Amino acid sequence: MDLKKENTRHEIYMRRCLDLAVKGLGKTYPNPLVGSVIVHNNVIIGEGWHRRAGEAHAEVNAIASVKNKALLKESTLYVNLEPCNHTGKTPPCSTLIVSHQLKKVVVGCIDPFDKVNGSGIHRLKEAGIEVIVGVLEKESQELNKRFFTVQQKKRPYIILKWAESTDGFMAPLASERTERKPVFLSSKADQVLVHQWRTQEEAILVGAQTVIDDNPKLTSRWVKGGNPIRIVLDPNNRTEKSANIFDEDAKTVHITKAVLGLEKNISPKAFLSKTLTFLYDKGISSILVEGGRTTLQHFIDQAQWDEARIFISTVKLKEGILAPSIGFEKRNENGENFMIIRRP
Repeated sequence: MDLKKENTRHEIYMRRCLDLAVKGLGKTYPNPLVGSVIVHNNVIIGEGWHRRAGEAHAEVNAIASVKNKALLKESTLYVNLEPCNHTGKTPPCSTLIVSHQLKKVVVGCIDPFDKVNGSGIHRLKEAGIEVIVGVLEKESQELNKRFFTVQQKKRPYIILKWAESTDGFMAPLASERTERKPVFLSSKADQVLVHQWRTQEEAILVGAQTVIDDNPKLTSRWVKGGNPIRIVLDPNNRTEKSANIFDEDAKTVHITKAVLGLEKNISPKAFLSKTLTFLYDKGISSILVEGGRTTLQHFIDQAQWDEARIFISTVKLKEGILAPSIGFEKRNENGENFMIIRRP
């Protein structure tokens, strides 16, 4: 068989796995995004994806979708992440695959979770199943950047988001504000996009000053999808319980020095470090940090971020609160009014 053609075929089916997996974005936390395809004689006979944490995994759904189970013995199962080999809320996928005696399994990338991390592949090989690993490996790892960050860095995946004027300010001076509500430098379409982003991340975070100045709701009310967990960093407990962020529209985690068991004179660096450990221990997988300027800068200065999404407005403020300094050139190469910067 032509090796190049075989690799191309593997990539085609793996891309289908990735397309299926992304359907679970925002619904599977703390679990990864996984899609699976089963192929017999170059025809897809089954497929599935992990839809929600606690429910069946992608491989289980794919196998269940195959009408003629007798074909499985001569079929290849594709999956973007190594099949699990442990019992959690569901049984091991590796055991199910072995029980159906699939001929071959093609894996996008190894699962870094301690209870898997190669053991699923080992289990399949022990049972005599041919295993190919590393098809679209980078794409598979990128899809699960949140899950990989939690496993490898022991903290949530962190996305910084803000809008700034064309002259580098993110808000007018406090003395020029007449209402307690958010100041929008981005367009209505951009704001809808942000609400879509909120449905994709497990949590959204702001500092106490943003709650005091803007009184935001931090929900995803303009789009279809779930609301993120709202997190308020409020070391000195300055926010009022009547603020919108404490309503019943979504869960809110209010983090103070007392909640973290810290002394009154703790540094901002220590407070943020302790906060991220606290959120990791609570199983939070990803956070969208929406402000304000001081909070965003703390994340940047302590290198506790993974990507930044920055809207560049056509508005010129001339003066105001300076946008965060991120240490990378804010160059827009795609012609859009926002850019994404990935931290190396």
